[in-house]
Amino acid sequence: MRQEVIARIVHAMLDVGLDAIVAVSPENFAYVTGFLSPTQPLMRWRHAMALVTADAQASLVSVDMEQSTIRAKAPPGAEIAVWREFQFDAMTVLADLMNKHKLTASRVGIEMDYLPAADFAALQELLPLVRFVPAQRLLSRLREIKTPAEIEVLRRLSRIADRSITEACRAAGAGSSEMDIAAALTRGVYEQGAEYFKLMIVATGERSVFPNVGPSERVLKKGDICRVEIFPMIAGYHAGVCRTAAIGAAPPQAERIWAKLTECKHLLLDAIKPGASTRKIYEIYRDKLAELDLPPISFVGHGIGLHLHEDPYLGPTEDQPLEAGMVLGIEPLVYETGFGFGMQNKDMLLVTQGGCEILSDYLDTDALLIVA
Repeated sequence: MRQEVIARIVHAMLDVGLDAIVAVSPENFAYVTGFLSPTQPLMRWRHAMALVTADAQASLVSVDMEQSTIRAKAPPGAEIAVWREFQFDAMTVLADLMNKHKLTASRVGIEMDYLPAADFAALQELLPLVRFVPAQRLLSRLREIKTPAEIEVLRRLSRIADRSITEACRAAGAGSSEMDIAAALTRGVYEQGAEYFKLMIVATGERSVFPNVGPSERVLKKGDICRVEIFPMIAGYHAGVCRTAAIGAAPPQAERIWAKLTECKHLLLDAIKPGASTRKIYEIYRDKLAELDLPPISFVGHGIGLHLHEDPYLGPTEDQPLEAGMVLGIEPLVYETGFGFGMQNKDMLLVTQGGCEILSDYLDTDALLIVA
């Protein structure tokens, strides 16, 4: 178990008068334990849960199919209650665990945005005297400020993503396909130590105007713009990095547009610091886009860690001051340039005491990457 995280949760729990919190989402199970339950993110009914009590005890609930994996990853002697997949008794096992910890007439936080309604109803019937309250916002807020260990994982992932994209692009050329880039990229993230990846975007030529598309059989030709992004994972954590490259030579207007996006990147790097307003940063960015005659986007950055997108958002969303220890993905981009291609430059940043630090620092992106 991650004692620093458990201590944070207990402190927050006591502040709002909770006797316990049940983490039920893959993200918050990993936040408490330091590892993912392997198939929980893929099969919502395969509940993996972490019960944290106000006296700093942490217990786990695991499906029988994965109990050996959970036991191997958990500390020796950790309390693990096992439910039977085809008996559908996860809520009964959780209720029994809460009974054991004398929580039958307590105030308990739970992730109501994740737990299916039928399961929540069953849990309420099993524990009629427990007052369940939403805990997702509390846990999300805690996750905004990364621990030193989390920062190091995200730093490593950022460099894995940046280097893998750069090397995959450099290995491509006219006559290669998007699938060739994808193959090199997949090999690269695993060679450098990623355990998994959540999402891959390979969009070249006329497809570079499309957001969030995977690789196709399209063959690259000279002058193509290539947008490549990947989210490698370790212990449930993600880094999201995107790079843009041109094959052989940049098409007309590409260098000019890239210079504008680079201006935007440095504007963000100057603006991101502790105390800075998330909404004001977005407004400064939006005004810069207008000055540069580039189309606006709905946000320019977001928190990232155990989820692809976390709070805070740099957008027209709820305003909050940035704090040291936050990790952000910032992404100056323009999909519709008007010239048949899109461009994007996404970096991972750490908010530091004095400003911010680029974590995805393998490639210098001030100049557009040109590959043979």
